[in-house]
Amino acid sequence: MGGTFDPIHNGHLMLGEAALSQFSLDEIWFMPNGNPPHKDRSSIQSDARVRAHMTALAIEGRERFRLELYEAERESVSYSYETLEHFRDSRRGDKFYFIIGADSLLAIETWASPDRVLRACTILAAYRGDMDTPEEMNVQIHYLNEKYDADIRLLRAPLMDVSSRELREAIRRGEDVAAYVPEKVAAYIRKEGLYGRKDPKDEP
Repeated sequence: MGGTFDPIHNGHLMLGEAALSQFSLDEIWFMPNGNPPHKDRSSIQSDARVRAHMTALAIEGRERFRLELYEAERESVSYSYETLEHFRDSRRGDKFYFIIGADSLLAIETWASPDRVLRACTILAAYRGDMDTPEEMNVQIHYLNEKYDADIRLLRAPLMDVSSRELREAIRRGEDVAAYVPEKVAAYIRKEGLYGRKDPKDEP
């Protein structure tokens, strides 16, 4: 599962757990983006090192969750097809799944080399029953499977109505986000004064 994870939150972890159970996966790799092509760098509030550290804190103690730094450590722009082909070719004994959201599935043909993305792995397209319709997604899945000889499956995502952008704004306003992020991540955000707030209690 790739993402800026700025910050990582409980919804990301819940999605990972859902993928593990629904598809009997061995591991979930959380891969913070370093230089994503689809985002303006100014929209990413924390550098890759900080976002990777928050990710490590979030998955600490979860044996089947792993931090993968392949993209975070690259200086060049990371394209999904390059990343997926790298792991496919370097770990030929493993089968890889790529978790994406419903919006990404509907827009995937605008990505760089979508044919290579869709051939490199099995796509798990996450949808939420309150927002996305399986019918619309199934139409897109059928279309992409036929056109690209892809293997796309529906992943039923847990309901958690929060985004990293909303959490950043809430933190900036001084609101408590402890219900939405792992405890160690919340403490790190306060200690480092990320997103424009610093808790005096966490001063050395």
